Amino acid sequence: MRLHVIDGTYELFRAHYSRRPTRIAPDGMDVKGTLGVVSSLLGLLADPEEAVTHIAVAFDNPIESFRNDLFDGYKTGAGMDPALVAQMDLVEEATAALGIVVWSMDTHEADDALGTAARRWGDGVDQVRIMTPDKDLGQVVVGNRIVQVDRMRRKVIDADGVRQKNGVDPECIPDWLALVGDTADGIPGVPGFGAKTAATLLNRFRTIDAIPRSAFDWPAAVRGAPRLAKALNEHREAAALYRHLATLDCDVPLAERLVDLEWQGADREAFDLLAERLGGIAMQPQRWR
Repeated sequence: MRLHVIDGTYELFRAHYSRRPTRIAPDGMDVKGTLGVVSSLLGLLADPEEAVTHIAVAFDNPIESFRNDLFDGYKTGAGMDPALVAQMDLVEEATAALGIVVWSMDTHEADDALGTAARRWGDGVDQVRIMTPDKDLGQVVVGNRIVQVDRMRRKVIDADGVRQKNGVDPECIPDWLALVGDTADGIPGVPGFGAKTAATLLNRFRTIDAIPRSAFDWPAAVRGAPRLAKALNEHREAAALYRHLATLDCDVPLAERLVDLEWQGADREAFDLLAERLGGIAMQPQRWR
């Protein structure tokens, strides 16, 4: 038994900006992104290698979350393509028509829901597969039991994969992101810190709080240690905030039980209405409720 949890917002962006031709629905709406997500989910459900048994998709709707109240520079929906924004409710309806549980995040983010699901049900399934390469989710990876899946590159990222990709253990990811920054989320990081320097320090000291204030106590491998120590000391309060922003809230009040996530098939009536609204769907579900 596997649990697949999917970052629907990532899937919507990926589909909307893909090279596929634009699709206009009968009512004149651009539905390229929604059709792409539907196609992607149907492909996942039909993939014998993925062997989907339990599945849920989380969406950011709206993009803003509680983190915007903590830091003005955090990511917002400003500048988003209006055609993409217009599909944010539609893509949730489309996902539900496939018989898949939808988590529509308002105060929290989709990543928080995915992290919550992984922590909550990780011991109850053979494997949790988090379907996004987003480095934020690396912090909840556990061995080969909770993994990330990069479908575009057909790559599974287990705990060793997180270390190879980022240079630190999964539990160090929030501190690592706080130091190096995350442009996708609007986290600036500490000036001068790169991925390798941050990894060297965190592999030695584990957390930002434990990194000595004096560069003389840092590993010899860190180049420019006096300059970097000065920068970190000047930004320790900010770094603590950045770590908080990068730390997933794995206690989102998801209403479902694990049994509720079992995929029983698509809703035929809802799917037919969806297909009519979108102007046709090339693939058909393999199973109906």
